[in-house]
Amino acid sequence: MHPIPLEEFAIEKGQTAAAQLLGMSQGALSKAIRMKRHIVVERHPDGSFSATEMRPFPSQGKAVSK
Repeated sequence: MHPIPLEEFAIEKGQTAAAQLLGMSQGALSKAIRMKRHIVVERHPDGSFSATEMRPFPSQGKAVSK
């Protein structure tokens, strides 16, 4: 299975089931979707699922100087 966006995974499985499959709360899953975080879900050969967030590198925050 190819990676699918978290929102699609939640629609396919239902938010409560999707959260359980990823080992997180339904509220955290809902917030990640609402915040439009770029998270993709992969199914592993053993039937388990994992999620990975794609983030810009380096961080877009202010640089810290000393």
